[in-house]
Amino acid sequence: MCGRFVSSSTPDEIASYFGAARFSDLLLDESYNVAPTDDVYVVVDDRTGARRLEAFHWGLVPQWAKDPKIGNRMINARSETLADKPAYRNAFRRHRCIIPADGFYEWQKVPGSKQKQPYFLHRPDGEPFALAGVWEEWRGPEGDTLRSCAIITCAANETMAPIHDRMPVVLLPNAWDGWLDRDNDDVPALAKLLVPAPASLIVPRPVSTDVNSVRVNDAHLIDRVDPAPVPGS
Repeated sequence: MCGRFVSSSTPDEIASYFGAARFSDLLLDESYNVAPTDDVYVVVDDRTGARRLEAFHWGLVPQWAKDPKIGNRMINARSETLADKPAYRNAFRRHRCIIPADGFYEWQKVPGSKQKQPYFLHRPDGEPFALAGVWEEWRGPEGDTLRSCAIITCAANETMAPIHDRMPVVLLPNAWDGWLDRDNDDVPALAKLLVPAPASLIVPRPVSTDVNSVRVNDAHLIDRVDPAPVPGS
């Protein structure tokens, strides 16, 4: 799964990296502990084939939902069932996005203990991850609208497997155009993009358990620490 990530780059830096246009007033706070229900940057197709940087609510709310709180439980979408589940089926065909992340967190079970060791996963070159996502626009009874998104996950690669059995789908640059194209409804071809990233693209770093609290949010969260000792070792 992917339940927390880092978004420390500025919107100008993100827009430049992904070749996207941005709104002049689009500005989210720098975050080293992005959590579900936060607003997050997304890159979408603006219907003309150009990329656009926007901000959506993290936690997908389907068009048919009666209560937007359903999005609190829909932060991740499994790649294996994306094309079939009613909550994600339409979004997979028509509303795909890229969610930029400067890295993400995952927790590893410590053998013989209830404790979990958090890891910060980042690219070796320091560039952002292009996480595959889907989005929807929900309209409330009073005419209010909410754009929301979910991060797609897949089986872990060789680097991630010792930490967790799932990981977010990371799209390589040659897949960005096809993924974002709203006219592309070739589900089998799109599904082939939802595979584990190359193991060499992921670098794990043990970090402080301070990240466990969403109230803690500063750069020290990604600093390396000694991993928790295994009981009896």
